[in-house]
Amino acid sequence: MTKVAAIQMVSGHDIEVNLAEAARLLKEAAERGAKVAVLPENFAVLASSQMQVCGEREAGDSPVVRHFLAAQARALGLWIVGGSMPLASRPDGSSIADRVRACCLVYDDQGREVARYDKIHLFDAMVEDAHGQYKESNAFEPGDQVVTIDTPAGRLGLAICYDLRFPELFRALREQGADWVCLPSAFTWQTGDAHWHALIRARAIENQVWVVAPGQGGQNSERRRTYGHSLVCDPWGKVVSEIEEGPGVALADLSLEYLKQVRTRMPVWEHRRL
Repeated sequence: MTKVAAIQMVSGHDIEVNLAEAARLLKEAAERGAKVAVLPENFAVLASSQMQVCGEREAGDSPVVRHFLAAQARALGLWIVGGSMPLASRPDGSSIADRVRACCLVYDDQGREVARYDKIHLFDAMVEDAHGQYKESNAFEPGDQVVTIDTPAGRLGLAICYDLRFPELFRALREQGADWVCLPSAFTWQTGDAHWHALIRARAIENQVWVVAPGQGGQNSERRRTYGHSLVCDPWGKVVSEIEEGPGVALADLSLEYLKQVRTRMPVWEHRRL
């Protein structure tokens, strides 16, 4: 078994303040025995107006957030899944002129960047909250690659927030051998209250994978309240660790032996009729 941490934050506009809070929570996770820690979506900055500037900064001469993640991983001896952050370049190095990509970067315990996933599904929706309309496609370019990576806790499939509503992505991650899937998120309070637990449990059950889902959880700005409820769900659909609101660390032991038992006793993957 390997201990994994889902880190919940209430990020705002100030990058330095957000990074200081992330450092505090990563340290807590490492001290409590985590070997892998997953940060939430937009952990470094949660402000639409700053995404392009931050993305260009990270892709240019001063990659503050990338250096932060590498340094934290190295100093703590911890694998870090970097939630999501804006990047103004594609995986092939080409620049994006007027938008950014929401990227999840993975660092090993030596501080080496070992994987990158660009969020595929963008949140363009109407929500009955103070914000009202969300249109990520105005600021973000979608990714197009399914990504898995071997980690100390097994093979990890990468997904971000709104990806949760698209079961075909999770099927593809399982096809690539995922033992667990991470879902760094910033769900709105309304959509989270309605669907968060149901969707996570469904993705875990139907694909027989562990799901580690850290989120933003609180009042991030005057117009934005996020749902929180960062959690770890086992492959049988049981929530084994959860934080409701505010910053904190949800810890759980991911057992590959238990995963094997679930898949052996109910071999739904072999029973599929396409």
